[in-house]
Amino acid sequence: MNLSTKNKNELLKNCKELNIKGYSSKNKNELIDMIENHIKKSTENNIDKKQPTFIEVCAGGGGLSSGLIKAGFIPLLLNDNNKNCCDTLQLNHKDANVICCSMDDLDISKYIGKTDLLTGGVPCQSFSQAGLRKGLDDPRGELMIKFIDMIKIIKPKIFMIENVKGLITHESGKTINDIINLLNENNKYNVVYKLLNSFDYNVPQKRERVFIIGTLKNENIFFNYPDKNNTFKVLNDVLNNVPESPCSKYSNDKIELFKLIPQGGCWINLPEELQKEYLGKSYESGGGKRGILHRLSMSKPSLTLLCTPSQKQTERCHPLEERPLSIREYARIQTFDDNYKFVGSIASQYKQIGNAVPVELAKQIGVNLYNCLKNDNTHIV
Repeated sequence: MNLSTKNKNELLKNCKELNIKGYSSKNKNELIDMIENHIKKSTENNIDKKQPTFIEVCAGGGGLSSGLIKAGFIPLLLNDNNKNCCDTLQLNHKDANVICCSMDDLDISKYIGKTDLLTGGVPCQSFSQAGLRKGLDDPRGELMIKFIDMIKIIKPKIFMIENVKGLITHESGKTINDIINLLNENNKYNVVYKLLNSFDYNVPQKRERVFIIGTLKNENIFFNYPDKNNTFKVLNDVLNNVPESPCSKYSNDKIELFKLIPQGGCWINLPEELQKEYLGKSYESGGGKRGILHRLSMSKPSLTLLCTPSQKQTERCHPLEERPLSIREYARIQTFDDNYKFVGSIASQYKQIGNAVPVELAKQIGVNLYNCLKNDNTHIV
């Protein structure tokens, strides 16, 4: 947490939220010392409980960290370079040490040999199936290299990297093999990866992501990915009694089009003349993908939530109303608790939620990570 950039009123508010006593008459520097000491003491007390610890970089809005905390992990450090994300993390994880800066500027020297898990949703635009797929040659791909360097410095017992599905097929599999080889350069870790679909883990959303996990060989740590659940959630399980929240809007023309589209339907349900009018030239070339003018269904999981709730090629209309999903509906589908708050503009909040690892998926992975650290398969949350 970069406290020096906050004014005195903000620091006073932080002290109140953290239940720090005797702060009202202190000056700014004294307030900073009190908050830093409180966070340090809280972290040390948690560590004394022998709960496993983690550091997360590129933490975003906190889906992965929330799930790991629910699984029993204690955050040593949460990092992102986006101020809104950092404010969201600090608001919801009040005792966590949140540092807002680039990975390149992050000082991790004091965590060498003290971290059970190093994890991060390293930026994935370079590997997106919808993008240019430049991989490690893209500047954002360099952050993957930086993360690998952090593993070598910190020497965690376990590391975990979350990335998009396209990483597996990028350059016909060459990119992920290069990454695995870099991760295993010194032959210190057993490295595995697997594509997981959130829908298989009690999340009402079809969302596929790659999880690369390495376990330190000399610790005799053996990790197993969580088994698929026997029960599944659909939108009808989560889109009821949702708290009020801001919501993006459609144009009047789009509202009229969606009135003609049933649950689970899309542009193909429109009369042919409206199809031609809306799709334009793409209609003559065979039409568009089924994500265009797509209305979700209450009896099915959501399609993958994206950074914005309304894009022409990847529409996610509410099942019962002619509007996009609201902020809290987005959060429900990503399995955030209703009391988890997001900071920033409406666009920023949608982006934070859309980019997140679903909390429930993160928790189920976290439980298995916890168990392999404890050599115990009985830990259930």
